[in-house]
Amino acid sequence: MQKQRRALVTGGSGDIGGAICVALAAAGMEVIVHANGNLARAQTVADAITAAGGQAQALAFDVTDAQACDQALAALLEHGPVQVVVNNAGIHDDAPMAGLDAARWGRVIDVSLNGFFNVTQPLLLPMARTRWGRVVNISSVAAVLGNRGQTSYAAAKAGLHGASKSLAREMASRGITVNVVAPGVITGQMAAEAFPPEMIKQTVPAGRAGKPEEVAALVAFLCSDAAGYINGQVIGINGGMA
Repeated sequence: MQKQRRALVTGGSGDIGGAICVALAAAGMEVIVHANGNLARAQTVADAITAAGGQAQALAFDVTDAQACDQALAALLEHGPVQVVVNNAGIHDDAPMAGLDAARWGRVIDVSLNGFFNVTQPLLLPMARTRWGRVVNISSVAAVLGNRGQTSYAAAKAGLHGASKSLAREMASRGITVNVVAPGVITGQMAAEAFPPEMIKQTVPAGRAGKPEEVAALVAFLCSDAAGYINGQVIGINGGMA
């Protein structure tokens, strides 16, 4: 009998992250719901999964703190490999680049890009020993099209594209796939502030925002056995924006 696979979802306490956690649990995985500081919110997601008959636990650490990542991941690895990693943690701090200071630029890059490295790198060799793994990095349509006021966010997410394609080549022979999911406008706290309904109708050919569950369904498929030959890809889910 195959041992239950374990999945770590960073930013699992957010709208999209929470939906991804629920979808992976429904696919039969034990899910580790990560939060940065709000452990209570991550615990709420884990409790909902458990109440529905799944397996989940909550965990909080700062993905930009390499030492904190190492400690948290070492504790997880004591109980076996983590075979599925979804790097969903990310922030945006929008401003035209002409008015953007170095600290704000660096923080956005730090969470999305350095956070991806800090979380994923320690898990790769234990994953490779199992000859099966899935890494899915959550990007944005902004990394494909660009977006006014989001040079830092687009740069951080576009950096994930290059890193993912390279890592896919490194790990493919071990049965590990690495892919990027690039959502467009998705309902939730982040989109509500930046995209009023009229703007969505003008910019999204589908005429509506996507749902977190739609993103989660794509991520869950990429984390399945059926998606084993999809590797090194950037897959948009944006209602026709790109």
